[in-house]
Amino acid sequence: MRIGWIGSHVEGVPALRAVLEHGFPIVAIVTLSRAAAAGLSGAADYSTIGREFGVPVFEVDDLNAEPGLRTLAELSLDLAFVIGWTRIVGPSARGLIPQGLIGAHASLLPHNRGRAPVNWALIRGERETGNTLQWLGDAVDGGDVIDMTRIAITPYDSCESIYEQVAESNRAMIVRLLPKLLNGERPATPQLLNGEPLLPRRRPADGRLDWSESSARVYDFVRALTRPYPGAFSWLQGQRWTIWACALPPLRAAADGPPGEVIGSVVSPVEEACGQAVWCGQGAITLLEVEREDGRVLKGRQLSDQCWAGSSWRHDI
Repeated sequence: MRIGWIGSHVEGVPALRAVLEHGFPIVAIVTLSRAAAAGLSGAADYSTIGREFGVPVFEVDDLNAEPGLRTLAELSLDLAFVIGWTRIVGPSARGLIPQGLIGAHASLLPHNRGRAPVNWALIRGERETGNTLQWLGDAVDGGDVIDMTRIAITPYDSCESIYEQVAESNRAMIVRLLPKLLNGERPATPQLLNGEPLLPRRRPADGRLDWSESSARVYDFVRALTRPYPGAFSWLQGQRWTIWACALPPLRAAADGPPGEVIGSVVSPVEEACGQAVWCGQGAITLLEVEREDGRVLKGRQLSDQCWAGSSWRHDI
């Protein structure tokens, strides 16, 4: 069986490494060209792992365009894994791989079908997500289910830590599946679609913080969009800042100050605990790491030393 691997995101690397280390027959890796991957959050260089294991790597700008389809046709794959690929694989591409394509979606399907499921789960304050291995078909994230892993969302998680668990579950499920595929089995359970609308795409401009939200919602928003994503952002004293990390004190019954107003410095002998407290629509958060638009990063004592008390974060300049 000629098996291919299609991926461009860091999410797929641990699973690919495990598959190659187990000696499963991956004959080619298809990834995005550097130009096509530029600006994508979490893009990974698959050429490195290709060289390490002696697997040829083919770069495409668009898998569904003529050059990409030609690449797939020339590879003569029987089956392919599509892991860490943020684009829909169209019917023309799927038709070139007779035994089908297997993809993963970072949710418990059919819940949270669509774009950026981990980010949306955190933004919405959900307490559980997961990862679903599925056969790719015409319906977006609507293919037959092969395997599923549940992932708890704790107050200590961010998009980065959840995606680490997603990547680990990819590895476990695929290594568990491959012997079955090579033995001629085809595990598949039809999805019962629940009528939920598809999650919309998120763009960097969607990271604008709304300080009128409760502190819990602001905290969830920041941790949902932190690295490797573009981050939540706001303006202070005429400067645009990205907010990479914050802490959540106990929620108060009501705000004691205007949303966005800086309460003052939070100090501690523990460097990582230093920051700036800010009122939200209900309660407050403590900023722990921020980055100005010119690239200056403030955290620890550098952040708590700022004389920002009484200044206000704004939705825009």
